[in-house]
Amino acid sequence: MGRSGMPNFGGGNMNNLMKQAQKFQKQMEEMQSQLQEKEFEASVGGGAVKAVANGKKEIVDIKIKPEVVDPDDIEMLQDLILSACNEALKKAEEETANEMKKLTGGLNIPGMF
Repeated sequence: MGRSGMPNFGGGNMNNLMKQAQKFQKQMEEMQSQLQEKEFEASVGGGAVKAVANGKKEIVDIKIKPEVVDPDDIEMLQDLILSACNEALKKAEEETANEMKKLTGGLNIPGMF
């Protein structure tokens, strides 16, 4: 124990740890920035509905083929839109998780994303 009653970790080791933490933080910020710029596309119904999400997990585009629009079957169109959006968001989430796993070496750090 050091004079202050705190454990003595040694200055060199603590400085090294701080440098590693700063490097990790910078890498994480770069990864987040890159992921936010990516787009994730999902298509359902044989391409009838396509949704695009960004890395912020926001839907940024939806394309609907005119032939799938049937005024007598709005429920089917709604289901296709929901499916496409959910699939695009799932892809964005999976990519984020995979990139995070690469960066952290598989450590489970709650609240990181």
